[in-house]
Amino acid sequence: MNQVQQEYPRLVLIVDDQEINRDAVEIALEMNRLGDKYICIFAENGKEALELINEHISELSMVILDLMMPVMNGFEVLEIMSRDRQYRHIPVIVMTADDTAELKALELGADDFITKASDASDIICARVHRIIELYERKQIMTDTESDPITGLLSRNYFFVHANRMFHSKQDTPMDAVVVNIEQFHTINAVNGRGFGDRVLRELGTEIQAILSEKDGFMGIASRFDADRFAIFCLSQEDYAPILDRLQKKVDSISPTVSIHIRMGVKKFQQGMEPIILFDQARAACSLVRGNYQAPLMVYNEEMRRKEEFNQRLLNDLNTALEEKQFLVYYQPKFDIQCNPPRLKSAEALVRWKHPEFGLVSPGDFVPLFEGNGLISVVDNFVWGEAARQIAKWRDRYDFTLPVSVNLSRADIFDPTIVDRLIHLVEDNGLSFQDIKVEVTESAYADDAQKMLDLIRKLREVGFEVEMDDFGSGYSSLNMLSSMPIDVLKMDMKFVRNIEENETDMRLVNVVLDIARYLNLRVVAEGVEKEGQLKLLKDAGCDLVQGYFFSRPLPGDEFEKLIENEVRLNRKD
Repeated sequence: MNQVQQEYPRLVLIVDDQEINRDAVEIALEMNRLGDKYICIFAENGKEALELINEHISELSMVILDLMMPVMNGFEVLEIMSRDRQYRHIPVIVMTADDTAELKALELGADDFITKASDASDIICARVHRIIELYERKQIMTDTESDPITGLLSRNYFFVHANRMFHSKQDTPMDAVVVNIEQFHTINAVNGRGFGDRVLRELGTEIQAILSEKDGFMGIASRFDADRFAIFCLSQEDYAPILDRLQKKVDSISPTVSIHIRMGVKKFQQGMEPIILFDQARAACSLVRGNYQAPLMVYNEEMRRKEEFNQRLLNDLNTALEEKQFLVYYQPKFDIQCNPPRLKSAEALVRWKHPEFGLVSPGDFVPLFEGNGLISVVDNFVWGEAARQIAKWRDRYDFTLPVSVNLSRADIFDPTIVDRLIHLVEDNGLSFQDIKVEVTESAYADDAQKMLDLIRKLREVGFEVEMDDFGSGYSSLNMLSSMPIDVLKMDMKFVRNIEENETDMRLVNVVLDIARYLNLRVVAEGVEKEGQLKLLKDAGCDLVQGYFFSRPLPGDEFEKLIENEVRLNRKD
């Protein structure tokens, strides 16, 4: 059997109350003939030993333990270690001059013995080497060393190596790099899993080639998740050439399939453990999701502050719900084919009035809660408030204003979602036409079939379904033709420049023509100018929302719009 190559020094804890015994073992390990390298740390009793074991638990390779010591003896240490799973990867060799103690030590989990004052240095080294080798081989088998698709290290084994590199070369600058494939689930769904595996293999091969090149950036790599790679490497000044090389590699896989990758980097920071480095590199990589113009991000101080802010928001969520810090605002939608335009419905939008940070933008907390699976809690609050507000306006003004509420991606995968919306309508004495359900096209990209099934169920019950932000990402004619929606909400990016840019106006006309062909009503978002309004009206757009008519308003301020609409209805 080939020996496990000790590329890095192994950390060994020597526990004995006699300094002369500790020194003897340390000298024996330093003078070994096998060429192994060891770093020794010391404890005088079992209590100190456990403290050091806990402090160095991730990198400790061996404990050499005297059995007879004051304060806490070796048997007590063995008993504690045998009861706790976190210590089971650490082998223990006991030192004893008492043959009768061997059986009890074995029963408590000791792996081998050194006989005090009789075992020669070579015997001590051979026993230490053999036990460490057996444990490391066992660890390799347990962790599954390599990813079967790319041949790179598995996540667990990657961190075994990364931690050893960190602890043995703490003064060597090592960076954490995370590489992610954009929309990999869509690549798999459209082109097949075999093609997706090929993309992973090619990218893994190129990463390994870069690591292996002479004068390259040297390090180790792993495929963490389905589409995420991790690289722990010698620090580089600029990672753009590496990203460019990897992008060119995936570009060469197929001339008909567009594949984009992004990269996040956390530069070396003295004393920072690899797992924390990679958490921050992953955060940097997430920030450039979908940014094809600038797909590389290096973690910086501003991002650290942002992470701390985000963590504070996550921590404060339950308190915010209990104290009703979340507020629901309503943005009106006007029918512009009437003269004057008439109030037809509204969209419910959430705001957070934080006691310390003031009014927190939805752009700060909505994506955060979506990413952490907590957005459904906020959605439930908004739906409930919107339903109660509709009922309140109906009772006060004898006027029912339909309100659109958003369904997040997490809601789509909730098997109780349809029943909960039904109960919401029934509990507030509403009809199903009073609550309109908005879904986003990006959720369709996540799981098209799940989305289609949900929309069909909602419409069978009687809800109208609107597609929000059409044109902001995944839009396709195939998607529109397959989704049984009622309303298409045209993203504000379409509207923004229609006065100045003829091409943008042509695109708006194309969307309106498609909607008419599919018998869909269209809402234009982000209308701020009278010129935009006129162009949209002339083009046949049904409804608009935007600052030209009103910013989003709290319920009590919104009532002025309802009162005006009630007056117009009386005149009619």
